[in-house]
Amino acid sequence: MTFVSNHRELPVLVLGGGPVGVTAAWALARAGVRVRVIERDPVPRTDWRASTFHPPTLELLDELGLSAQMHAEGLTVPRYQYRDRKEGLVAEFDFTLLKDETKYPHRLQLNQQHLVRMLVERLVDEPNVTLHYGIEATAIRVTEDGVVVEGHSAAGPETLHGSFLIAADGASSTARGLLGVPFEGFTYPERFLIASTTADFRALIPDIADVNYVADPEEWLFLLRTAESWRAVYPVPQGQSYEQATDAAEMQSRLQGIAPLAAGYEIGDYQIYHVHQRVAGAFVSGPCALIGDAAHINSPLGGVGLNSGIHDAVDLARRLARILLEGADEDAELATFDAVRRRVAVEYVQADTRRNTERISERDEAKRQANHAELRAVAADTDRARAWCRRASLLESVARFGIGLPPQDVRSRIEAAPASTA
Repeated sequence: MTFVSNHRELPVLVLGGGPVGVTAAWALARAGVRVRVIERDPVPRTDWRASTFHPPTLELLDELGLSAQMHAEGLTVPRYQYRDRKEGLVAEFDFTLLKDETKYPHRLQLNQQHLVRMLVERLVDEPNVTLHYGIEATAIRVTEDGVVVEGHSAAGPETLHGSFLIAADGASSTARGLLGVPFEGFTYPERFLIASTTADFRALIPDIADVNYVADPEEWLFLLRTAESWRAVYPVPQGQSYEQATDAAEMQSRLQGIAPLAAGYEIGDYQIYHVHQRVAGAFVSGPCALIGDAAHINSPLGGVGLNSGIHDAVDLARRLARILLEGADEDAELATFDAVRRRVAVEYVQADTRRNTERISERDEAKRQANHAELRAVAADTDRARAWCRRASLLESVARFGIGLPPQDVRSRIEAAPASTA
């Protein structure tokens, strides 16, 4: 296929202006590729759900000139804990064990809208980029004149032509539906509620880390700190309505159940959302590709969804730059992107987040204790703990497959690298 090369005079279209979409646009623009970003919302997105950036992601963002600003605004977190509601600390893992493998041996906690803001500030001044806000895509066509995205805006119908389409339009991806790509997997029966509070949980539970996965058979918990606030994620019981779950007294009761606070918790933002484990049947469809949540969605327990989406974005941007600017083999590059990024989504992102969710929500007491024993054993062994952190941070998947490497280099790396430690 030479479709992209034959339309190299046209820009790459990026559908979706969230963190993954604007990362793809910025990576392409810095490489010298013209880009048009198409976003349904009239202004940049302010969704704050994802907040964790892992070491290899920080390295990629460093190459894109963002890491220093992110660290100045975010919270550096080297260690995280698995805990039990009744037993307290079960095991602690320390990313500084990775100091010989990465420039950033920690998680960085920074709400995702800050990354969007930083990137949009750069994109508006970038001559290779045009931002189109307030356009809702309604059709995607592949024609002799390129990939065509048709849509509607307040001004009326819109038509944009490109050499390639990157769909980064989220879990409910319009592009995925228009392209007819299946989204295989399942949806968890309970919804998740995420609430932020200015209360300091470290003062209330002195031995906790800044990131904590708390096991409980009835009400597990994900508790983490960002620069602005603490955030609690917990399951909403089946049958409880949105109004009941977000009632001020109900949320107060849930937070008081984590740690009593006589003055009461000041609750800021909150959201309820469905959680899925799904992967697109294909990440490439003709001269179109799915990245981020449009390609794979997962439980937040592991903090890898946004990270793997950014890896998708940079991987694809590097390949498209080689195709458009260097005449690289289009079929080989896109086939490698499809195979590698889908494999990472299945073998790492889906496998680990599902296992994390099952681990902290386990109801069988014998299995719960076995889980705790395994975590304690791993954390107590330096080599096993390092391997655990390498996998949890996605360093293992990057070492195994690389990000945007030429197809022949990916093949060589796969042949030389050990199998997944799943």
